[in-house]
Amino acid sequence: MVDFPGTPGKMCDWKVVQAVDGAPEALEFLSQSAKIYVATGAEESSESEIKGAFSRVGLDKFVSGYFCKSNVGLPKGSPEFLEAILNRLGLPASRAAVVGDSFVKDIKPAMRLGIKPIWLTQENAPRGTEVRVIRSLRELCI
Repeated sequence: MVDFPGTPGKMCDWKVVQAVDGAPEALEFLSQSAKIYVATGAEESSESEIKGAFSRVGLDKFVSGYFCKSNVGLPKGSPEFLEAILNRLGLPASRAAVVGDSFVKDIKPAMRLGIKPIWLTQENAPRGTEVRVIRSLRELCI
């Protein structure tokens, strides 16, 4: 989902919500062979409110579940957040991947746990890291 900085309130209540470019195609493609979960840093939204935002742009049909501070009990950005999600799903880190746009909150915690990191950015991966960099979510369809 596109985050519009400075927009007050919960995303589900925003006048305008927008999917990240390429998200519908990527989620439809990936959902054919994997379960997709959203792990968000939305601190004040509940799981149902997050699902509501995804529903407004038609992405909820591809998502198996949503994880946030209110249902995990931990803030996004720490390995403990991702570890709690893996525990709930009964998955080893080696069977999971994280696609994120924040190196600090998404990629670094995933790398610490041994989760495959996929960084959506226009930057280059830091030297010495095993990070797949994508410029568009459509690259996940390859």
